[in-house]
Formats: sequence, C-alpha cells, structure tokens
Amino acid sequence: MATIDQNSNSVLQGIARHINCLSEDNRNTRKRALEGIRKDTVGRKPSLEQEETGVIFSEIIKPLLKCFSDPVEKCRELAIHLVKDFLQTITEPQENLPYIIPILVQRLGQQDIIEPSEELRLDLTGLLLNIVEFSGKKMAAYLDDCIKILTKTIIDPYPEVRKESCKCAAKFAKAIPEYFQMMSELLIKPLLMTITHQHSRVRVIVIETIGDVILYGNGKSVDTVVSHLAQRLFDQSPAVRKAVVKVVGTWLLDLPDRYSFHHKLIPLLLTGITDEQPDIQELADTLWYDTGMKYEKENEEELKDKIDFEKETPQHYPPNVERPNFGCRTLMMRHFSKILPGLMRDVLDWVVETRIKSASLLYTLLINTEDYVTQHLEPLLTGMYRASVDEEKSVVANIRKSSTLVGYFVAPDIWSKLVFKAVKTMQSFGCVLVLGGIVKGTERASLLPYLDNVCDVILSPDVCNTVQVQMHTELLCCVEGILAVAQEDVAPVSQKLFNLLLTILAQAQNQETADKVYLLMDELCKVQTLESRTQLFSRHTRPLLLTFTETFGMWNLHSVERQIFDTLVLEAGPVIGDLLGDIIPVMVANLNPEKDPEVRLKFFSLLSKLVMSASTTIDSQNKFGEFAATVVKDMIIPNCVWSAGRTAGAIRTTAVSCMWALLQSGLLTQEKLVPVVEDLLTQMITAMDDSNKSTRLIACRVMTRLFELSGPSLELDRLHNMYPELLKRLDDSDDEIRITVAKTWLGYLGSFGGRYDAALYKAHVEAIYKGLLVHLDDPDAKIQKAILEVLNSAASLIPNMLIGAIEEIKHKHRSQHYCEELLSYTKTLISSS
Repeated sequence: MATIDQNSNSVLQGIARHINCLSEDNRNTRKRALEGIRKDTVGRKPSLEQEETGVIFSEIIKPLLKCFSDPVEKCRELAIHLVKDFLQTITEPQENLPYIIPILVQRLGQQDIIEPSEELRLDLTGLLLNIVEFSGKKMAAYLDDCIKILTKTIIDPYPEVRKESCKCAAKFAKAIPEYFQMMSELLIKPLLMTITHQHSRVRVIVIETIGDVILYGNGKSVDTVVSHLAQRLFDQSPAVRKAVVKVVGTWLLDLPDRYSFHHKLIPLLLTGITDEQPDIQELADTLWYDTGMKYEKENEEELKDKIDFEKETPQHYPPNVERPNFGCRTLMMRHFSKILPGLMRDVLDWVVETRIKSASLLYTLLINTEDYVTQHLEPLLTGMYRASVDEEKSVVANIRKSSTLVGYFVAPDIWSKLVFKAVKTMQSFGCVLVLGGIVKGTERASLLPYLDNVCDVILSPDVCNTVQVQMHTELLCCVEGILAVAQEDVAPVSQKLFNLLLTILAQAQNQETADKVYLLMDELCKVQTLESRTQLFSRHTRPLLLTFTETFGMWNLHSVERQIFDTLVLEAGPVIGDLLGDIIPVMVANLNPEKDPEVRLKFFSLLSKLVMSASTTIDSQNKFGEFAATVVKDMIIPNCVWSAGRTAGAIRTTAVSCMWALLQSGLLTQEKLVPVVEDLLTQMITAMDDSNKSTRLIACRVMTRLFELSGPSLELDRLHNMYPELLKRLDDSDDEIRITVAKTWLGYLGSFGGRYDAALYKAHVEAIYKGLLVHLDDPDAKIQKAILEVLNSAASLIPNMLIGAIEEIKHKHRSQHYCEELLSYTKTLISSS
C-alpha cells in the first residue's frame, strides 16, 4: 500500500505543473497541460496500477471536470476523453459520479444547449452511456439527473446524439427497472418527438428504446405510444416496420400488464403478418404464435376444458391457410369486439395507405376469429359493404378475400338474412361483391338450401337491371361462385342463372363483360354435362320468353326486357326456329305504328338481322313460311304508311329495307305473297314517291322483285294503274333511282306475259311508249342504255305503234343513234313474227 501511495505521489508531483497550467489564460498552455496529464497517467508506459490510477484520478478529477467548460473546444474534447479513459481504467469509477453527473447535467441537461459542439455532445452522451454500463443499479441515486439529461439529448439536433441517448435510455431502464418505472413516462414525450426523424436508423433505435422504456418502466405509457407505433407501420423503411413488430411482439410476450393492452397491441402485430417483406411477415407470425402459446399456458387452468376437448381443424376450412393455435384464437375471441369498431373506421379512412393496411388486417383477424365473428356480423358486414366500393383495388381485393372467410365461418341461415336485406335495400355493387365472396366460401351442402334465394336476390330487377359495369362484374362473380360451389347441383337454378347472364349480356357496356358472360354460360353447360351452348339455349329460351308475356306490349326504348329479348333472339341462333309462335307476337306488338318510333326502329333492326341469317335463325326449322304473311301484313305494311316527320321517314326507310331483305332471302314465296301482295304493292307505290331517296330507291327494288314473283298473277287493269308512277320515277332527281326504275320497268313489262290484248289496251301502250321515248334522249348515256333495254322489251306489245312513235320524235333527239337502233330492232321483231 505504501508503494502505491509513493508511486501515486510521484506521478502527482510530476503532473502538478500541468494541473496548475489548466487555469492559465493561454489556450495552448491549457491544451499542452491536458496532453501532458494524459501522457503521464493513462498514457504512461509502462502502465500504472489500477489502484495508483484511482488515487491520481481522485486528486485531479475536479480540475479536469472544470475543463468541460473550457472556452476552447479542443480543450473540452481532451478533458472529456481523459475522464472517459480514467473511468475505464480505475477499479471503482462510480465513486467519482458525485462529481461527474452534475457536470453532465450542466453541459447537457439545461433548457438551452450549453455545449455548442455536436461532436462533444456526442462524446458527453457516450460518457454517460459508459457510466450507466459500469454503474448498474448504483445509478438509482442519479435517476433524476439522468432523466433530466436524456429528455434533452433525445431531441438533440444532432442525429448521432439522439441515437446514443436512446441506447443510454434503454441501458438505464434495464439497469434499475424498479426505480426507473417511477419516471419513465418523462422520456416518452421526447422519444415520440424523435420517432418521425428523417433518418430511418434514428427511427429504428427510437422504437426499440420505446420498447425497453415501457417494458422496464410504466406500462401505462402504451396508451400514449400505440398510435405513433401504428403510424410507423406505414414507414417506407422495412427496418422501421420490423422494429415496430419486434417491440409489439415483445410487449405481448413480456410486458407485465400486457393483458390490459391486448386489444391495442394485437392489431399492430397482426398488421406485420401482411407486410410486403417476407422477413417481417415471418417475424410477426412467429411472435403471434408465441403470444398465443404463452397465453394458453398462463391460463391453463381456466382454459383446461376447452384445451382438452379442442376440436380438430374443421373439414371446411380455407385452403392453404395454417390454422392459428388455440391461444391465438382465444385471444382474438376475447378482444375482437374491441378491435372491430376501430378497424372498420380505418378501412374507410381518407388516407389510402390506412385503408390498404386495415383491409389486409381484417383478413388476418377473421382467420383468427373463426366462427366467433358470427356475434359481430352486422357491423362487420356494414363496414365491408362500404369498403368494397373503394377506388383502391387492393382494398377491394382484401375485402373480397375477407368476405370469403365469412362464408367459411358463418352459417348461411345467419348471413343470408343480413346480406339479402342489404343487397335489396342498398342496391350497391359492394353488397353484391360481399355476397359473391360469402357464396364462394360457403360449404356446398350448406349452400344448396339457400341457392334459390341467392339467385332470386341477384336476379331482382332493382339489382341486375343496370348498366353499371361494376355491378355486372360482381354479379358475374356471384354466378361464378355459385357454379364453383354447387357444381352439378346447380340444375334447379340453372334457368335463373341463365336469365341473369342474358340480362347482363343485354346491358353489357364492354366486350370484357360479354366475354365473361360467354365463359360462364359455357361453365353452366359443363356442370350440367350439356354438349354446347345451343343446348343451353334450347332448354332455357322459351321459359325466359314466357316471362315477357304480360309486359311486352308496354315496352319502351329503355325497357330492360326489350334489350333482353333482342339479345336472346340473336344469341339463341337456330333455337328460335321452333319458337316463332312466341317471338312473332312480341315483334308484331312492338312494331305497331302507335308504338314509340325508337322502339320500332330497334325491332326492325332485329328483324333485318334475323332475315339476313334466316337459315341459322328464324328459318332454321323451315317454319318461317307460316308466319311470312303476318310479318308483311302486321309489321312491314303498317309502318310504310306515310306520316309527317323525320323519324317517321326513317321508319318507312327501315320498313322498306326489311321488306327488301325478306324478298332477297327467299323466305317469301309466290304462294305466301298472294294474301298480301295487293296491299304491299299499294304501299310500295306510295313509297316510290317518298321524300327520302333511300326509301324511293329500295321501294323500286322491292317493286322489281314483286313483279318477278307475283306479276303474272296480277290483273291487267291493276298493272295498268301502276305505269304512271313508274314513268314518274323516271323523272326522279337522282340518277341511281332512274336506273333502278328501268329495271323495275323490265319486271313490270314481264308481268304481262302472253296475255296482253293490244287492241283493248292500245291507249295505255301509247302512253308508255311516249313516256319512255322521252328518256331515250337523256344526257346520261347509262340511262339511255337502260331505257333502250326497256323499250326493246316493250316493243313486242304493239311494234307498229312503237315505230310510228319513234318516227314522230327522233328528229327532236340530240342523237338519233338509239332511235335508229330501236327502229331496227322493232322492224326485225315484226319481220320475225
């Protein structure tokens, strides 16, 4: 001992001058003094004994600590490092804390920043960290001082100081938890001020520190920090999110009063299970599993009966999902009612990220809640209806997944009452989305008794009679779910599903919807072992047509039934060949001239399409002939009657066009025309004088075809009544019509055949010749040639009269070429006869 004192005194004598120089005004003198002290003490070679160093430090500590306030930064730095080195060297460093701690408080713990240098504040904070590490429980005496320092350094402008302070706070909490808990709440506010720091590493260490401060301090602070931790789950840095998951998981496992905060902490941990980073998912899943196991073990006596008689995993359970352990399910069962209201609010939050996280969390909660969700079904469904109309696709996708879980865990007799009512009253595609998901998740045997009701709900006019694309999409998802679950047992509702698919197809706003309908029709065929879509239409078309019986007379342009009828008739193809008795009356009623013009135009368009593909539609069974006269008499002729207005003109054009298509198709034979030919000719003659060019043109073509079919059967007096109108059309303002009328003339003249009495009808023939010869001098060569062909055909009636007529007028013609050609032909005709 004497030797130690002797050596210590020797060193102290050696550094006495350095100690005195610490008070000098010259900065360089002070700096050299500090360097000299280091060289002769902690930097001495060979090193001093620990006891010797301790004695020396106890003598020089006060002047060294005084240097912590030196105006020169370098001197302060040397003093801090020298004290730190002494503390690491001596055996009982804590004996010096009564001198050091007040200085640290003075430099770091004041309202304003006393130490201007960031690096030195970091060194001082590091010094405090070292003191906490070697002092352990002896730091209890300095609790107030340390808290005072940390509340300032945790919010220091320099990020490194903040990080070092957080480490110090965590060590401090672990060192004296029994004392620390009395003042731990004072650190929460500065920590929360730092939790949003721009550096992710700072945010990570702050979160970890909050975990330790609350774990070893006052657990009541959980209420204060939980919302801030929840916000960090949206952090862009995976490390920050992982830190939150780790802290929350640790609290759920080890926090003394964790039972009070289960309902607040569980959602945070389960949110990690749906994180985009696999390692975070795995960590959260592991911590949640451990939490459940520990809860189960801690409550073994209370849960003994349930554990002993725990049911195995249900046979009808979501695929590819690992069932949570009993402790996890019990925890969720006891806290779901507290978690659900807040979660449903967050699912509808105005912040997109909040909605996305909440929707994904809902799925995880339901997996853990299982059939207990039945008790909270109404508020759950209400929130899901509203969230399912979100603009964010991922939110909708998670709500769809969650609704499927409702189907797995809730009996149909319970969910059907709530969901059916919602679909009927709200008429929102969100409700239908939820219904579709539930249907997909419901067990087959359980769903079958309710299948009819499900179809009735989605087939309700208020639900399916819409042009809303989202509603169509969700209705089709419902049908898809029904087919996937019911399979071959879908037969009893096949007609309803067919009706729904046709309704959607009739109102489809894009090709994607139509393609989806066709796919589901094929699937409907497949589950019923039908060979083709035609068989499906054969089975269901007539029952659907019969549903229109009481309403088709009242249809207007916007009637959904009219659109369905139109689509059905076109899609059914050859099937309608056997159903003309049901189809024709509908078309007759809607082509009544008293109906809205728009409706009649739609039905004429439909009729034209059918006529153009008659062999594979209306005449597929060769039965259309039985209805041909009805089509002409009750559909076409009434709509050819003239009435004022542009719309009426369009209808006349359409009606005449339909007549032309009908004649072109060959569906109207001469025999079928007999009952209606007179009325038809009358209307076509009128149509030839229509103000609309298209109507006149097509009417001329129709007349040509009529003469070809029925001309020889017409009376000669009837024929003679027509030629003035034909001559009149040769004066038409449109050359195309004049050329077409020339062809009509050929048909007209062909109608006389060999039954013409020239002597009796001489005056008519003379009028015909004179009228035609006028146009033989037309400026248009095409018309001249067309008229020449007509006159060649008419020459056989009274050839001599034609020669005389030509001689009378040929000198008036600009060119006599065609007159001479006609004369030559007529004379040849006389010679040959």
